[in-house]
Amino acid sequence: MRHPKLATWLVASLLSAGALQAAEPPAPSQRPRGFDVANLDRAADPCRDFYRFACGGWMDKNPAPPDEPSWGRFEALLDSNRETLRSILERASADDPRRDPTDRLIGDYYASCMDEKAVDAKGLAPLKPVLDAIDALADKGALPEAVAALHALGAPVLLGFAPTPDQDDASRVIAEADQGGLGLPDRDDYFRDDARSAEVRKEYVAHVQRMLELAGDEPGAAAARARAVMEIETALARASLDRVSRRDPRKLYHKMTRARLQALSPSFDWSRYLRGIGAPAFEGLNVAVPGFFESMGGLIGERSLADWKSYLRWHALHHAAPVLPAAFVEANFHFYGKVLLGAQEESPRWKRCVNRTDAQVGEALGRRYVEQTFGERGKERMRVMVAALEKTLKQDLEGLPWMGEATRKQALIKLAAISNKVGYPDRWRDYGALAILRGDALGNAQRADAFEFRRQIAKIGKPTDRSEWLMTPPTVNAYYEPPTNSINFPAGILQPPFFDNAVDDAVNFGAIGAVIGHELTHGFDDQGRQDDEKGNLRDWWTAADAREFEKRAACFVDQYGSYTAVADVKLNGKLTLGENVADNGGARIAYAALEELQGGKTPAPVDGFTADQRFFLGWAQVWCENATDEFKRLLAQTNPHAQANHRVNGVFVNMPEFQKAFSCAPGSPMVGEKACRVW
Repeated sequence: MRHPKLATWLVASLLSAGALQAAEPPAPSQRPRGFDVANLDRAADPCRDFYRFACGGWMDKNPAPPDEPSWGRFEALLDSNRETLRSILERASADDPRRDPTDRLIGDYYASCMDEKAVDAKGLAPLKPVLDAIDALADKGALPEAVAALHALGAPVLLGFAPTPDQDDASRVIAEADQGGLGLPDRDDYFRDDARSAEVRKEYVAHVQRMLELAGDEPGAAAARARAVMEIETALARASLDRVSRRDPRKLYHKMTRARLQALSPSFDWSRYLRGIGAPAFEGLNVAVPGFFESMGGLIGERSLADWKSYLRWHALHHAAPVLPAAFVEANFHFYGKVLLGAQEESPRWKRCVNRTDAQVGEALGRRYVEQTFGERGKERMRVMVAALEKTLKQDLEGLPWMGEATRKQALIKLAAISNKVGYPDRWRDYGALAILRGDALGNAQRADAFEFRRQIAKIGKPTDRSEWLMTPPTVNAYYEPPTNSINFPAGILQPPFFDNAVDDAVNFGAIGAVIGHELTHGFDDQGRQDDEKGNLRDWWTAADAREFEKRAACFVDQYGSYTAVADVKLNGKLTLGENVADNGGARIAYAALEELQGGKTPAPVDGFTADQRFFLGWAQVWCENATDEFKRLLAQTNPHAQANHRVNGVFVNMPEFQKAFSCAPGSPMVGEKACRVW
């Protein structure tokens, strides 16, 4: 539904320990408000720029803080949740022998992360065994074990390897090998020829050199090794699929035997790698990008052992940087925070330590978060709203004029089979096998990574656990999961400004209602429509209906592809297609559900706005945001979502209901000449 701040690689990079300051007592958390007329810019014309009208007041009063590349109401809720988590962790971190296992786990993890003096005093010593093992590699035949060891510690070097539901039978989990091993956010970052991209590549090589120097390399040697790292990553990027191509699930499904994978990359002994990670026995797996592994095999032969050691050494340092001494943290922030995102200051250490605790033991922390903020009552209210949105989507599918009966029948079967996960898991994760030692920040991080890696690898060959969550309960996000045909709403997002028990239905349906609709329609968009009700990759559309869908989807590609993200960068209409269709469909479904709830009655205006107007304001005020140009540029190039202003205006120019609600005359900027619509 929303970029999880950034891609996984960058989230890991920015979980650095922050501003390196002593802990301060938690301040009382100020929960964000829902819809607020003070956020409006009444001088703006809603028919010219509705985003400015709805959000201008908020934007003027809430510039991005120096430690944030973007600041919006999304981030404000994240920050509020983080304050709540901090309060929980400060209490749990008190070294009290009476603490229960959950509080001991999360409290000691957080306390160790916050113990800056201990981290600095240990220096690079906790990572030395890892670096020594890399230095001791005798030949390239040992690379599989070295990669396996780093994977077990969470470092995503060379390739990706993980469990995945089998797309032929989503009830079973198989192994999957995929492209990976890059240090820049996108494979195209290695090839774009604009001045900004060239500067980022230059800064990246300088950053790798700086990190190697901090680890003890002489400047000349570090410079040569950094160049080797860049050359290896550029070759891996060249063999990787781009983001738009990866939106097509059929381009990422190539089931084959282990023997066939071995033949693709003969210089990489897969048996040694699989033994190294402790994988269970299996014969078949999915190889997402076969061409990547062909190129990887050749690359292993082409580059020297010394170059591969430099590459592995860099990624070991990069992954560990958040829990290394201050100099590493500062270097990490300079490139990944300042150069890439435009942030001017590091976040306080407590914020980064809260984030790390959530990232590594999130269900234990989430259990305490749910007890304090959500509970069964909130879960039940959300279920009622989801049911209303599903009913409205069913009516929409039944009446779509462009969908034939054969496809419609299958669509309704899939809708009826969607499962809803709200708030938090029904069964909490057992962390009993994870050892967290007070005062051992890096060791805790390594053991937590290893615990999660073993947990994931153990899934191979087993039934798919459809009850598992891919996000922790405090997360401010939501998602549709194709293999399980489920929509998922963590407790963290079920608060103002998304859901507010103190405001009218119109605002709530415009905010969380449109989010629910958004996730539901993902089951039927250009990606979701390729999976059936069981999560299997199956084309259940007739050729004629597929053409009708693609014709309507092309309208969104053209519309959003014409929007400017920043300066010389346009949005990528193909990359953002699924999210744009979902934004538009979600708003339409939520609006129809609100109309049905009102039963033809016209509620009295509130704050001077009609119910229809408040619906549109509810959606818009979720997305109020300020962001650096660097952040906007990066998201436009890497993220499947449009930026905030286009998620608002881009939807409403397609809705006659909006134009009627605000009396927009034909020809107004908020009245689209060619309204795009799928649902």
